[in-house]
This record gives sequence, structure tokens and C-alpha cells, in this order.
Amino acid sequence: MSDRRVDRLTSLLRRRGVVLPSFELYGGVSGLVDYGPVGARIRRKVMDSWIDHWTSHGDIVEVDSPAITPESVLVASGHVGEFNDLMVECGGCTGAFRVDHLIEDSHENKNSLSPEELVAILSTGIECPTCKESKWSDVRTMDLMFSTQIGAMKGGRKAYMRPETAQGMFMLYPALFRHFKQKLPFGAIQTGKGYRNEISPRQGMIRLREFNMAELEYFIDPEDPPCPSLNTWSDSIALVPDPDGEHSGECLITISEALSAGIVRHPTVAWFLARTMDFLINVGIDSTRIRFRQHASTEMAHYADDCWDCELHGEHGWVECVGIANRTCHDLLSHERHSGSKQLKAWRQFEEPRSEIRDVLVPNGASLGPAFKGRAGKVIEALQNLTEIPEKMPFELTLTDGSSVQITDEMATRRSEEVTLHGEWFTPHVIEPAFGIDRIIWHILDHSYTETEKEGEKYSIMRLSSNVSPYDVAVLPLFDKDGMGEIASDILSRVNSMPGLRGEMDSSKSIGRRYARVDEIGVPWAITVDHETLKDGSVTVRRRDDQKQIRVMVDDVLLNLGTGTVSTLF
Repeated sequence: MSDRRVDRLTSLLRRRGVVLPSFELYGGVSGLVDYGPVGARIRRKVMDSWIDHWTSHGDIVEVDSPAITPESVLVASGHVGEFNDLMVECGGCTGAFRVDHLIEDSHENKNSLSPEELVAILSTGIECPTCKESKWSDVRTMDLMFSTQIGAMKGGRKAYMRPETAQGMFMLYPALFRHFKQKLPFGAIQTGKGYRNEISPRQGMIRLREFNMAELEYFIDPEDPPCPSLNTWSDSIALVPDPDGEHSGECLITISEALSAGIVRHPTVAWFLARTMDFLINVGIDSTRIRFRQHASTEMAHYADDCWDCELHGEHGWVECVGIANRTCHDLLSHERHSGSKQLKAWRQFEEPRSEIRDVLVPNGASLGPAFKGRAGKVIEALQNLTEIPEKMPFELTLTDGSSVQITDEMATRRSEEVTLHGEWFTPHVIEPAFGIDRIIWHILDHSYTETEKEGEKYSIMRLSSNVSPYDVAVLPLFDKDGMGEIASDILSRVNSMPGLRGEMDSSKSIGRRYARVDEIGVPWAITVDHETLKDGSVTVRRRDDQKQIRVMVDDVLLNLGTGTVSTLF
């Protein structure tokens, strides 16, 4: 067995049913993993913690949209044609590799390089990770989306498995706008699977082809960006500012100071950085191994205004686990152009009415009525709502139902008039925190995993936060006889009937072995039923992190377990 810590951790996760290779009976598939009985509980609790963290804010709600996405949606979002990676093939073993992975130690900002520049770097003698050859094919692009079809035969419609959950939330913007009574700001969260056909998945849970995502789209008025007080967050955090900006080099600074200094460029982005830090610490990430790295101007998406990656440090070095971006109005505008919808805007009320001279088209009912009959009302409404008057007639007018009609000279009269404006329609901007749940879970496990030696034997403890531990308590009958097993079963039933709590019972082998088993999957408390329990109803309560034990009455420990205050008994 390898003596590397990461290999011992991976072996434990596999052996104890936390995270395992998928389809192993058939040789496995790289980039796919299974969460076993223990891991699925941890994943669920991390997801639930994330949902509670954001929905507790009050103006953020949860939605759920399909994973199968029509091609037209992903054309508008830019994924079709642009969502790809550059790859090369090894001339020795014919393995396919992402170019940016091969040269990550040879260039600071690999994302800014052209294919020709990438080839030049590869030709300096960079070796294949598999066979150590240094002969490479030309650089090619590979589409990262899994394609599929909705429907059968010629009536089928091309689609893809979603590469992100964000587009589903943009599609739901009109429903969200109604839900929040046409008032910004508001947000939507969505959790679920994302799919990316990675060229060369590696590092276990760090790069997967099917992965768990959790994303938030927060819609704001760019002229009135929300930012709750940042004074709550007085602790300094590690920031790595844009190297092309005024500030450079990693610094320890409070979020409020970073915003005042212009390092963080947007107040709502600053708030999300702070709230993201809160979430990560709450689920057990070591705060000293968290940093926020700002995208360089050459790295940032063309539509973005400010982007930060939250990176976590562990066995695989610094790994991006959260992306926080000010996406401006790019997504909603793009979907508006491609779909023709007029429902992707918001209303901004002016403090005082404004007067201005503007051209309007006055509908001619005598001409519109005979021409459009029952649809004439919708045509008149659309004419009156026009914000941009065409320079000449005839022109195509889009109605609220998405259909279009041709408007001729006799149907409307152009006129300049003074109008009083009480507000205006605008396209909201979007701030998006996107979380890679699998990567976060890996770092929770990595940061929690400790190794010690007890009585000459190596001993592993997973010091998971109680917020994400797979079980809240283990119930252990000292012997499965004399009624101890029945008492333990009754205690377990009482635990499982308490809101939000789950326990497990283990009666196999010695009590020392059982303590070790619950320690290595992160169960914070163990209740042992023994001979004294039969006499007076007391049990031994053991704390995972220091293995200290106390004697407590059953009802007392269950009461404190339900209120999350067991530690006060020690």
C-alpha cells in the first residue's frame, strides 16, 4: 500500500462506502464516482446546508429545471460552439490530454494563449504523464457537452445534457419576476447534476464528467446594487487580486476594506464573497486553507465585470471550488435576442416623473380592425408599448404571444409628443455564485481526516462538522445480550424520530473496534449501553474528537442531542 496520505484517505473512503469508483464490475469509467451509504448522507447534508444557507436570506428561492436542455437555449447562452477545451494526443500512447493541464507549470496565464503559442510550449519537451514521450499532435478543440435528442426519428429535437444549472434559472426569470411581485433584487438557487465530457478526468472527485452543482442567480438593478452591511465580517480573509490591476500579491484583508480599496469592484459581489466564506466554514472547511483569487483581465469572460474563484487547499494543491461572477446583463439580453421574448426585463420606478419629447406611433383603429379582426387589440397594445420607433414602414411588429404582424403606413401615424414617464424597463444584471459540490466535499473530507497512533496502531479520525456528519450519533450495545440490544434499539428509534437527526447502531466485534469505525466516518458522538444501563438507565457518552467519556442518563443525552448541546454535558 502506498504511504501517501492521499492514498490512505482514498482507500478509507472506498472501504467505508463514502466515495467509490462507478461501474467497477465492468472496469469502471473515469470521471464518474458513486457515493455509497455513508457518502450519500454527507452529500445530502452538504446540499441541505447550502440550500438553507441561501434561502434563509429571504429573497432567494429554490427552483428545479430539467437536465436535458434544448439546443436553442445553449446556442443563445454561447455554449454551442464555444464550450470546448483544447486537446492534444500523445504520439506514444495515443492518450488524449487537455493542453492547459500539460502546461500548467510552464505558464502563469495559460487561458490567454493561442493554439500556436500552446504548441510552441509543448514543443519545449513537455512529457506525456502516462508514457513520458514528448511527441504531440496538433492542438484541436473538443466539445465538452453530451448531446442527445428529444423525441424520435425525424420529429426529434437536438438537445444536450446541461453543462450548468444556470440556464434553467434564466428561463424561469419571468416566473420569478411575478413571484417577487415585480420587485428587485431577488434570487433563485438550483442544485443538481451537471455534465461535461472532460477530455482527461483526473484527481478523483476534482474533475468529473457527471457532477453535483449548486448555483445561485441573483438579479439586481445595476443602478441600485444591494449590499447588506459588511461590518459583520470583521475577520481578514486571503485575497489574490487581479495581477493586472492596481493591487497585486496575496493579502489578508477584511471584505469591507477590500471593497473600499477597490480590490473587490462590486458591493454585491463583496457580500457574496463573505457569505461564501461563512458557508464553507460552516460545513467544515479549514478557514486557513481558503483564498479568493480574482480573474485577470485576460482571463475573464468578455461579458463579466468582476470574477473571483474561491480556491481550497488540500492534497491536490489549490483547487477552484466556487466561482463568483458579476455576469452583468449578458445572459438575459442574449436570450431576449434569440427567443424574441419581451419578458426578460424589470421595471425601475423614477423618484420623480420625467417629461420628454419622443416619437410615437398612434394606432389607426379603422385600418387595424378590418386587417387583424380579433387580434387587433393585441396589435394596438404592442404599438403603444414600442420603445424604439422604426424609421420607415412597413415593419414587422412582435406581439406578446411571440407572433409577428406587418404594420403598413395606413395602420399607424408617426407623431412627436411630450410624454410623462414614471419609470422605465431595463435588463437586470446577475451576480452568480456557482459551487462545485463534489470538490467541496472532497476538501471537507481532506481537511477533516487526521491520523494518529494509539497503542502502537495507526488510527484514523474524520473530524467532520456535526452539520455534515453522516450520522449524529452511534448507539453501541456493549454486548448484544441481557437486554442491551433491545435498549440500544429503543434509543436508536428515539434518535431517528427526532427532527433532522439520524443515528446508527453497531453491535459487531469489540467496543474498541466499533469506536474506531464510527470515528473514521466522522460520527461526533457515541452512546454505549452497558450493564450499568440495565441498573439505572445511564449510558456512556463518548466524544469523537478527544475520546473523552462521561456517564449520563439516557433522557438527558437525548434532550441535549436534540438541541445540539451535547458538548455542554462534558
